[in-house]
Amino acid sequence: MLYLLAAHLGFPGLLNLIRYQSFRTGSAVATALLIGLIIGPKFIGWLRIRQGKGQPIRADGPQTHLAKVGTPTMGGLMILTSMSLSILIWMDLSNPFVWACMFVTLGFGAIGFLDDYDKVRKASTAGVSGRTRLLLEFLIAGIAAWIICQENGTHLYLPFTNRMYLELGWFFPVFAAFTIVAFGNAVNLTDGLDGLATMPVIIASVAFMLIVYLAGNVKFADYLGIPHVPRAGELAIFCGAVVGAGLGFLWYNAPPAAVFMGDTGSLALGGALGTIAVVAHHEIVLGIIGGLFVVEAMSVIIQVFFYKRTGKRVFRMAPIHHHFEQLGWSEPTVVIRFWIIALVLALAGLSTLKLR
Repeated sequence: MLYLLAAHLGFPGLLNLIRYQSFRTGSAVATALLIGLIIGPKFIGWLRIRQGKGQPIRADGPQTHLAKVGTPTMGGLMILTSMSLSILIWMDLSNPFVWACMFVTLGFGAIGFLDDYDKVRKASTAGVSGRTRLLLEFLIAGIAAWIICQENGTHLYLPFTNRMYLELGWFFPVFAAFTIVAFGNAVNLTDGLDGLATMPVIIASVAFMLIVYLAGNVKFADYLGIPHVPRAGELAIFCGAVVGAGLGFLWYNAPPAAVFMGDTGSLALGGALGTIAVVAHHEIVLGIIGGLFVVEAMSVIIQVFFYKRTGKRVFRMAPIHHHFEQLGWSEPTVVIRFWIIALVLALAGLSTLKLR
């Protein structure tokens, strides 16, 4: 909004700062963080009153989690509110990539909200059926993938190479939609401990903030040998809004959490990261930077696969963060060690920018 206004006026005086993506990225971080910190207490109080008993806790989960009974969920609404306001203020709203990312973020957030609402209303951990959720997610992701393809082509670029790619043609939107849906659900599965999903999302967003900025700049992209994506640099501001909103939420989600993110936030943030990776032609690198989320999702798939066929469990409990809790690790220990792993993987993913 401010960018379009400043552009209409010709970027006079101090408004010339708005021309620069770096300035607007920093401003988006600060704005989203400030909004999150301001609305947090009243928002959490409102959720607590509306939800009563809060998010249902799994009876078969770690016994230490029973102490969390009464903690409200749907805290993702806080994230989406502060993030969306920051985006509307600082981003170039004429950029189609902005709307593709917003469509997925808010669409996935709505699906997550319905799931959280159903759980709270029924006092059950079941929520909306998996089939219904996936159908809606693929519909939203498919539309976003189609929008991106109109601007971006249908190439799948390979990391560690100098702009080598596979031409996927009509299959690319399918692949892109799968990437978005898979990552949204991977982040959703990771959100099981206080702060566990929030900080890795922030770390991944910082990594992609750099990637989209470089990919959107023809000189940097040419120097690094990465695909140049015109107008992708604007998504650095989107990533900044995610970082600021995530930090504002983490203030209240830090152990012991005053509020849970819920599917409202985790699905939305995962979908946003997946969409940004598709825009930047870094879908494979997303699997490295977000490797923690991939491992969490794979632990569930492996557990279900082997249990259905052998009746035996590979892990004491899935997702894998619960496995380590069952081994005797305290919740803060699991969370902080997983944060460290997320940081290392993000650095490994960023190294692909130069290892070509």
